Amino acid sequence: MSALPILQLRAVGKSYGDNRVLKGIDLDVMQGEIVTLIGPSGSGKTTALRCMNFLEAYDEGEIWIKGQLLGYRSTGRTLRDRDSEATIAEIRRPVAMVFQQFNLWPHMSVVDNVATPLVLAKKVPKSEARRKALAALARVALEHKADVYPTRLSGGQQQRVGIARALAIEPEVMLLDEPTSALDPELVEEVLTVIRSLAQEGMTMVMVTHEMSFAAKISDKVVFMEAGRIVEAGPPAQLFGSTRTTRLQQFLKPWFDRSLSIGTPAGGMTAGAPQVAQSKGVPMALI
Repeated sequence: MSALPILQLRAVGKSYGDNRVLKGIDLDVMQGEIVTLIGPSGSGKTTALRCMNFLEAYDEGEIWIKGQLLGYRSTGRTLRDRDSEATIAEIRRPVAMVFQQFNLWPHMSVVDNVATPLVLAKKVPKSEARRKALAALARVALEHKADVYPTRLSGGQQQRVGIARALAIEPEVMLLDEPTSALDPELVEEVLTVIRSLAQEGMTMVMVTHEMSFAAKISDKVVFMEAGRIVEAGPPAQLFGSTRTTRLQQFLKPWFDRSLSIGTPAGGMTAGAPQVAQSKGVPMALI
């Protein structure tokens, strides 16, 4: 494993007109690490994620993927020269993204939804693209749905196809933007199971989610954002078990209240947390 971050954000800012939605974000993601972004709606989580592969062009700071500057030819100037699209595509090649909405082509079968980006963007021969697509579908337990059309799938299955499409390009980093937000509660677990299996395989992931229990269980690092800034970041044991900032305590209070209301012994969020079995330092009764 490299000692250098596979993904680095340095003082990253992003504005839409007069609205500055990211205000100097610093973040390191190491190979094999799972980093989860949490925070209230409008805090800049999704914008930060989209800047990480230049789906949104950040306008302050720097983003580095495997030691290469993403999006621009130079650093240190207010007005920077945007890099060529070919160079941007090459630098972000190790990164794949899974979206909130599934973005599947309804007129294509599942296997073609996964294989077609390989053919169009990476010029992979169709036979090889189909082989890779079937292998990716097997990783999300959907190879038996290869010839089905998306409209015949549940929402959870469609999201798993979206994950397979990202896996097919053999990424080193996966960005997941609220992958369960468009799903009915009963379908969430099947998608989380796939993400959990990828984590066990050592996939590097940066994920935006409102699933606090899942974030507490799976993450190596949790990042709490508000108003375009990182308020607190650290291991789950810190953010969920020994919160340092009042604002994060306020944000997590409804989740703690729900967790405690289903039979957990009463206790505070920090020193008074229940003394029960723990996962990554977080009381199991709360996750």
